[in-house]
Amino acid sequence: MIHTDHERLSIRRQCFLLGVTRSNLYYHPRDLIDESLLANKIHEIWLEDAAGGYRKITKTLQREGYEINHKRVLRMMREMRIQAMYPRPKTSISNIQHKKYPYLLRGLKITRINQVWATDITYIRIVGGYVYLIAIIDIFSRFIISWSLSATLETEFCLQALALALQLGSLPDILNTDQGVQFTSTDWIGLVELNGIKVSMDGIGRWADNIFIERFWRTLKHEHVLLHAFETIKEARKSIGRFIEHYNHKRLHQSLNYQTPAEVYLEQTIH
Repeated sequence: MIHTDHERLSIRRQCFLLGVTRSNLYYHPRDLIDESLLANKIHEIWLEDAAGGYRKITKTLQREGYEINHKRVLRMMREMRIQAMYPRPKTSISNIQHKKYPYLLRGLKITRINQVWATDITYIRIVGGYVYLIAIIDIFSRFIISWSLSATLETEFCLQALALALQLGSLPDILNTDQGVQFTSTDWIGLVELNGIKVSMDGIGRWADNIFIERFWRTLKHEHVLLHAFETIKEARKSIGRFIEHYNHKRLHQSLNYQTPAEVYLEQTIH
């Protein structure tokens, strides 16, 4: 609320006469900020400027009227697994004991389906916390091969998504991931290599190496997640499933000559 100079003077006089401090006249509903909406807002700001850290995001929120400090923003960004995207050590949650693989997509011309798949994990806000979504995308067609939602970041739900993708019959030449512990685990690497697929990994802190799945996350968040407040993981799974079905079979892509991902992927699979 903004007061004129006359109103401020009047307030000070009333406070003096009543023997109270001005701060007691105002109610600051810090704890009543809906964390679901706040998480979506933080992610929206981050998507617009991925190089912006928690302090910059805090300032942006404050300028838009949110009463919030940088500690809360930092805590939420950590829970959401997002951070400023600039080169620095330890920007990915990895296990130093796990083997890392080179990035195989640099300079590679992707000309057909099942040449390269990519995958990543993102957060989804639900009432009371977060759940985690993994999706596997065919880079050429932008088709979402498979996906899975989990309440935890255990490797098991990633393996389930990969196993489902592999059961569809067509295998990629290369599967690209980041260096997270799920994707460097012996179980994940073993399943990939058992099927004759080459392992490719982003460089540390190089989010742009996996830009295709990042673009899908942006589409999912802006066109669907930001518009909903999921009460339960079951509700989130059902709603996200409908969106991915629409994305695969209904959403036209200019880069695909205004075809859907399913039209490109399934047509080439048949032939």
